[in-house]
Amino acid sequence: MEIGDLVEVIDDTIQGKIVKINENKITILTRDGFELSFDRSEIVKVKKENNLNINFFEANDDSLLKNIEKKKKIIPKKEKKIPPMEVDLHIHQLVSSTKNMTNHEMLTLQIETARKQLEFAIEKRIQRVVFIHGVGEGVLRTELEYLLGRYNVKFYDAEYSKYGVGATEVYIFQDNKNN
Repeated sequence: MEIGDLVEVIDDTIQGKIVKINENKITILTRDGFELSFDRSEIVKVKKENNLNINFFEANDDSLLKNIEKKKKIIPKKEKKIPPMEVDLHIHQLVSSTKNMTNHEMLTLQIETARKQLEFAIEKRIQRVVFIHGVGEGVLRTELEYLLGRYNVKFYDAEYSKYGVGATEVYIFQDNKNN
């Protein structure tokens, strides 16, 4: 056995590289960085075919750091999810009284409110808007979808757990030219 040989301790699960030889005492450097001394009779030489052991002991600090850097995964910062702008289109939220208003006038007011709020969101570069329209007979929802179809937006049912089935979320595509 010589300095630099890989060895194992017979009665233990210790492996290491020989760093000192003094008569019958052999000092090894373990994987954990400890120097331990054993009698020559307590250790056996490990064949160099075991690549894992060779790579570990032959690696220097620079190569270990490079390997660690290669294996590090870059984890992007969690994107902060900005809550959407909410617009409640229920008629009682828009006017104090619906007395003397026809159904057509109420629907027109609701759609006009939605249009103004959508244009406000586009102007202020707000990316997500939730229009709360309720369930009802679906007339307001249908008119809202017709309105949204005329803009550069994507729309879909809003988060069910928060709004139920009576809301539509709008994603507004941002024009990067104005950044």
